[in-house]
Amino acid sequence: MSARETAGWTSAAARCCGCGGGGDRTLVAAPGRATSIGYGSLGWLGSALAGLTWSAARGAEPPPAPPRRPLVVQPIFTYPRPERQEMTSWRNWGGIQEESDVVAERARIADELAQLQTRADFPLQFRPLLTVRRPAELAPHEAAIREADALLFYAGGDGGGDLMANVNYIDALGKDVICFVRHKSGPLYYWYEGAMARLLHQHTDTLAARSIHYADVVVDQMDEVLWRLRALCGLHNTLGSRIIAIGGASGWADWNAPAGSASPELARRQWKLDIQAFSYDDLGRLIQEARRDPEAVERARQQAAEYLAWPGTTLQTDRTFVDNAFLLDDVFRHVLAQADCRALTVNGCMGTIMPLAETTACLTLSLLNDRGYLAFCESDFVVIPAGLLLANISGRPVFLNDPTYPHDGLITLAHCTAPRRMSGRQLDPARIMTHFESDYGAAPKVDMPVGQLLTNVVPDFRAEHWTGLLASIDAAPMLPICRSQIDIRFDCSDQTLARHMRGFHWITGYGDYLREVGYAARKVGLAWETLAQATT
Repeated sequence: MSARETAGWTSAAARCCGCGGGGDRTLVAAPGRATSIGYGSLGWLGSALAGLTWSAARGAEPPPAPPRRPLVVQPIFTYPRPERQEMTSWRNWGGIQEESDVVAERARIADELAQLQTRADFPLQFRPLLTVRRPAELAPHEAAIREADALLFYAGGDGGGDLMANVNYIDALGKDVICFVRHKSGPLYYWYEGAMARLLHQHTDTLAARSIHYADVVVDQMDEVLWRLRALCGLHNTLGSRIIAIGGASGWADWNAPAGSASPELARRQWKLDIQAFSYDDLGRLIQEARRDPEAVERARQQAAEYLAWPGTTLQTDRTFVDNAFLLDDVFRHVLAQADCRALTVNGCMGTIMPLAETTACLTLSLLNDRGYLAFCESDFVVIPAGLLLANISGRPVFLNDPTYPHDGLITLAHCTAPRRMSGRQLDPARIMTHFESDYGAAPKVDMPVGQLLTNVVPDFRAEHWTGLLASIDAAPMLPICRSQIDIRFDCSDQTLARHMRGFHWITGYGDYLREVGYAARKVGLAWETLAQATT
């Protein structure tokens, strides 16, 4: 891979396509001045960016985007130790009967964990295996257990006669738990029998466990464990994450939202997002200072030239717009670095940012995504949590887009801010054009490959119900709409999809991550429904 490719080009996102209606409601009454709408800690970024000036960054290339944080997993193996008694039942189901069985099982688990570590395409850290019979043996490790993100519970046997002791202890911790039981992959585990009636239902007819649900139980298959860990990695990288909202936070649902139900507040409450507003007054000042920095201006020109020289890249707008997009990229990356932050969104990008940056944000947001940041246009916190989650699960950039109306098994998705590195590797071909609605600035028309499998997430306005749709790219047309556009093909009926198109914006990513998104979404109380598989 060349030095140019490893530089990780990104692009900026302008407010795009039909967004002048519900999409422009904001928490900013005028550039640089917040409204009285209260969202708790939502507000101007405090100490992290207080007094930020360009002079501190003068001549310096911003650091790379922070990587995803590893998912820290504590594996726990519980086992029985039955003792023979005359004329009575003295052992439960299970193939672990002797001490030698326990030793062999520990070795088997160690091998499985090593294989999971090697196969993981996401950051993953296993802590040393805990082997216990009773909750009292876990108590000395409780602090370490609570510090872990998730527990991988090898539920081999009972708690020394008290069948519920270990499972109740682990369930009560309130952690994310994957409960693994064996049928054929090794010695039969007792909880292969007891997982439903005792663990999940707890001697009732409905789910009674606090932390462990039906989807958390895995039988035999390490592949099933791996994708759940991938989902949890994405979830834990999303929960509590910080995002800078240039010009304030907004949401397509917010025009008619009752008090306490505006999209930024829902996102903050449901996903614990640290949404921090950064004013256009402060941004404009930084851009002006950067323009007076010859090194920054020259760096932007050089990076623009390298980007345009990349194979498959065609310039169809004024070159100055591209240079200015790279200067804006430089400014945004310095702001993100100063705030120790990986995510950013731009409000008022259909107009407010253009006079300040003398370009659109479209190409800049695309560049940021390709560099490993999470960058979104429109500051729409209806859809941004879905974008954060899918990107954190897949480790790839995602495409925030406007859907159209489904017909003949097709629907068109479009926006002016598509990343080019959505495969996580090479750049897709692109024409660098103007932003469609303004016919101004620089926006990528990314030619996404026909046949590419796609995960599509459709969030609702009320943050209650998400829909997943697996589809494939049928064409990358050139319609008079937002520049990056794809016709995607699905296999449910058109009316089924239409009835499930809650909200407005979609999030789209390369590959099939429907299981992971649905698993993670349910963890925060969202209903999840998958409509269709892709057609080829």
